[in-house]
Order: sequence, then structure tokens, then C-alpha cells
Amino acid sequence: MEQLCFPADGWSRQQFYDELTNPLAVWLVALDGDTPVGYAGGLAVCDTGEVTDIGVPPAHRGRGIGRALLGALLYELRARGCAAVHLEVRESNAPARALYRSLGFREVGRRPRYYRAPVEDAILLTLEEGVTP
Repeated sequence: MEQLCFPADGWSRQQFYDELTNPLAVWLVALDGDTPVGYAGGLAVCDTGEVTDIGVPPAHRGRGIGRALLGALLYELRARGCAAVHLEVRESNAPARALYRSLGFREVGRRPRYYRAPVEDAILLTLEEGVTP
């Protein structure tokens, strides 16, 4: 599913394995019947959360799946004591940036040339304590 969501630079199987076996990780999958239609993962480290990956295949976008997954992931990270949650997103990913902004994330920086294929900056976003989506 990762390759459907991010054909140019999706995670490898090893990256997924490493994340799924990390005891600090939280992973959620959205289903339509028995069919996976999205996923979201994050890490809870001390009092800080990080959204590490979220994806909805193109055929299932625009139905609120990403918003529901992210909301559930934020709930889980908060339940694990995370006061703030961070993430990064491609500068050109306008739909994701709009979703994050609508949930209260604010831009706090950038990583120049972070992404490959194509080379692009990562925008760093944070959702502060007390902001609940």
C-alpha cells in the first residue's frame, strides 16, 4: 500500500518492519470491510509524539479516511502522554498540509532538500499541548 501512496519515495519493507517492531510505535489501519484503505503510524517518546507515516491510496482519497486516521493516531499519542506531536510533509503536498493545518498543526521549520525523487524541502509541523483536533 505504501507504494500506491508514495510511488517515488515510499518506505522499504525493512523500514516498515523496523517501525512495526518498535515498542514505542503506534500503528492504525483503516478498513473498508476486509480491505485496507489507509494506515497511520507514529512514535511516542517520553512526552513527545511523532507522526512517522500516513497514507491513503489514491482510489480512497477524499473520503475523510486520512483525517480519521490522523485523529485516532493523535488520540493514541496523547493517551501515551505526548504533550506535543511533530511531523514533516513535502512542501508540495498541499492536501496533507491543509489537513494538518485544519487540525491545529503549525509550521515550525523546514529541512531543505529532505525528500528525493523529486528533491524537495520537508515542512516541519507541530501540534502543541492543549490543542485537540
